[in-house]
Amino acid sequence: MTRLILATRNTGKIAELRAILGDAGLPHELVGTDAYPEIPDVKETGVTFAENALLKAHALARATGLPAIADDSGLCVDVLGGAPGIFSARWAGRHGDDQANLNLLLAQLADVPDEHRTAHFACAAALALPDGTERVVEGRLRGTLRHKPAGTNGFGYDPILQPEGETRTCAELSPEEKNAISHRGKAFRALVPVVRELLG
Repeated sequence: MTRLILATRNTGKIAELRAILGDAGLPHELVGTDAYPEIPDVKETGVTFAENALLKAHALARATGLPAIADDSGLCVDVLGGAPGIFSARWAGRHGDDQANLNLLLAQLADVPDEHRTAHFACAAALALPDGTERVVEGRLRGTLRHKPAGTNGFGYDPILQPEGETRTCAELSPEEKNAISHRGKAFRALVPVVRELLG
């Protein structure tokens, strides 16, 4: 059984990818970076989601000698020219302060009418092998941004993005409902044929 390493310590993300690989009948053992505590986090210095995902995947593959998967994702607001984009997690200045990021974005969009509040979550997922082989796939979830947060599931900008065809925000969906349509779910599922091609 080939061991695959996923560039995250997020147990939810590991479980999600495990389920997707399992559903596809792939026999690979998947572990997160917490299995290798000696490996430092990789700085995301790329200017696109794909570049950041590849940076992390290649660093892990080199450090462990194993095939590595990494993803990078964020919210892209049309009226802001695609921002916050790769800066989604640190839009308000401090990395990972979800509430501050949300408050700042809502303030920036305060005067923007509903018809111009279109946005999408984007995710790039990369697979890198120790020999330098690489592949990147992408997934998107389009929707519109609410004026006020709603829902307690999910994280980040989930409480304000209402997916196309939905009356609820991402944070009002169950984890199963969200995974079925999410940008990360789409990207991870698109990675399945790539894993099959490169790793058998």
